Amino acid sequence: MDGRGHPCWDMKRTEGRGVSQRRTLLSAIGMMVFVGCMLRSYGIAGVHNSHAVSIDTPLRKDEFNINICKGTDPQLPPISCDSRDVSRQSGVNVTKGYNVRLATDTKPLAVPFSEVRGLCPVNVHWHIGAEHLSEGEYDRNGVGPPPPPPGISAGSRLSCHYYDMKNPIFTKEYNWKYCRNMQVGQTYEVHWPHSNMGACNTVNQYQTPFLDGVFCRVATHVGETIIGVQTQIFTIVNDEDYYYSDLFRGMIVDGDKMGTDITKYTGSTTGSNFNNEICSPYTGIHWQVDRKCHLISTSSFDQMCADMLSHNPNMSVDVKPGGSRVLAADFIAADNHQN
Repeated sequence: MDGRGHPCWDMKRTEGRGVSQRRTLLSAIGMMVFVGCMLRSYGIAGVHNSHAVSIDTPLRKDEFNINICKGTDPQLPPISCDSRDVSRQSGVNVTKGYNVRLATDTKPLAVPFSEVRGLCPVNVHWHIGAEHLSEGEYDRNGVGPPPPPPGISAGSRLSCHYYDMKNPIFTKEYNWKYCRNMQVGQTYEVHWPHSNMGACNTVNQYQTPFLDGVFCRVATHVGETIIGVQTQIFTIVNDEDYYYSDLFRGMIVDGDKMGTDITKYTGSTTGSNFNNEICSPYTGIHWQVDRKCHLISTSSFDQMCADMLSHNPNMSVDVKPGGSRVLAADFIAADNHQN
C-alpha cells in the first residue's frame, strides 16, 4: 500500500530535510519518528502479556540509588486458622463450579488488572508445584519428575498432567544461566503481585521481597487500597516451540489458549509458611487464576530470571522457586469465585 498522504509519511519527509552537514542525522531521526508513528497508528498483533508497557508510557525518575520501598512491609505476624479473626485464605480449589467455601460479602475484581487505574505489577516469583487446584489440569493426579520436590510430600503435591518420562522435552537437561534450583518437566505456579500502593512507573516498581513492593507507598496512599495477584501454572519443557519472551511483566494472554479461562476470588498471600493451622494475616487480596496448565520453555523462565537480575533493585532472591502452601481447607476459603 502506498503510504503517501498518511501523516506518518509526511512526518518522515519533513524530519528528513536539513542542510547537507546534518542530513544523515536528521534522516535517522526522521526514520525513528516514522517507525514510532506507524506503530502507534496500526499497532502490532500477536501474543502479549497482560501488562505490556506502551511506548508512550511516561516513567517518573526516582533516584536509582535510593530504594524508596525498602522496609515498607508491615511484617504482620501469622494468625491461627481457628481464630475468629482469620480471614479467607489462598490457594484454593479453582475448579469451575466448585463452591464448598466460607461465605463472604467481598466481591473480587471482575476486570483484568490492566484495566484498574493505578494498579501495577510489583514483583514476579514462583512456587514449586501448584498452590491452587484445578481438576484435570493441575491436581493430585498430576505427574512430574521423580522424586517429589523437597518439602512437598507425595500426598499434597499438585501437578499438571503433561509429564512423560519417555519424551525428551520433559527430561533433557537445560543449561540454566540465570534461574536456580529449577527442574525440567516440573510444575511451577507463577505469581505476579499487583498493588495500587506500589511505585508504579518508576525504577522502584518491582521489589524483592514482594510485600515491599505491595506496601511501598502505603504511608502516603489516599483512597481505596487494592492488592491483587495474577497466577498461571506451567510445566517447563526443554523445547523452544514453547518460548514466550516476557514472563517478567505479567500473565501470558494468547488468544483463546492462555490467560482466558480465569477464576477470580479474594484470599491471602501464600507460601510454605502457611497451612490449615497457621494462616496468613495478609488478606483481602484479589486473585485471578488461570485454570489451565500450560507448557512453557526453559528458556522463557531463564529470560525472566535474566530480566530480574538486571533489574534495579536486584531481584536475585526470587530467581529460584519457593515452597508451596498446602491447599487451603474449605472452612477458610471464600465462596465468592467468579468464573
